[in-house]
Amino acid sequence: MSQEIERKFLVNGSFKDVAYSHSHIMQGYICQGHGHTVRVRLRDDRGYLTIKGPSQDGGLSRYEFETEVSRQDALDLMKLCQNGFIDKTRYLVKSGSHVFEVDEFHGDNDGLIMAEVELGSTDEAFDTPDFIGREVTGDHRFYNSHLLNYPFKLWKDEI
Repeated sequence: MSQEIERKFLVNGSFKDVAYSHSHIMQGYICQGHGHTVRVRLRDDRGYLTIKGPSQDGGLSRYEFETEVSRQDALDLMKLCQNGFIDKTRYLVKSGSHVFEVDEFHGDNDGLIMAEVELGSTDEAFDTPDFIGREVTGDHRFYNSHLLNYPFKLWKDEI
């Protein structure tokens, strides 16, 4: 069973000048509920289908299965998605032995910038880059599936 372990943070500083790569991501959800999601994603010209289970350990870990699909299959699967799409640019930033994925959201989630780091265990140490702000691991408002239904523009004044 593949377990994803990650921590999420708000970004409050400059990161683009230290990113070594970036890509455009469009993603939608074929189904979601009770912590389970089936997601389809186009990352530049590559397609992916991902199934995730409910969060555990206060949002730190969850089951994840991901497989690459053709661009055309991803486009066809997106026709099955509910409530539109998440649109974002992902930047990759190396910090020590880890890579932070920094997502700059667009559209109804414009203004939201989050970073996540994948870990090998829930207690694994990592170097925190200067642009990292408040931790939001486990806060459901910052899950992409939640942002699709309750976009950042509706609640950004609360944070």
